[in-house]
Amino acid sequence: MASKKSFTERAAEYSTLAFVLPVSTFAGWLLGHWLDKLFHTGFLEVVCLILGTVAGFVSLIRQVTRDARNNDGG
Repeated sequence: MASKKSFTERAAEYSTLAFVLPVSTFAGWLLGHWLDKLFHTGFLEVVCLILGTVAGFVSLIRQVTRDARNNDGG
């Protein structure tokens, strides 16, 4: 049986969501930039930027659906 989370616990979880998307996008861009410099290409920066953004949205959606499922009692 899961206990109800306090307001501060929920606020902490939701405040991390504000950082997930920008950090994953920046990490994807940084990885792509590094790979472009390493392999002397010009397209990996954009590819990794898109992948980082998608990863951030996936994480965001997972957290929201997990919270919605927990609030419904499931």
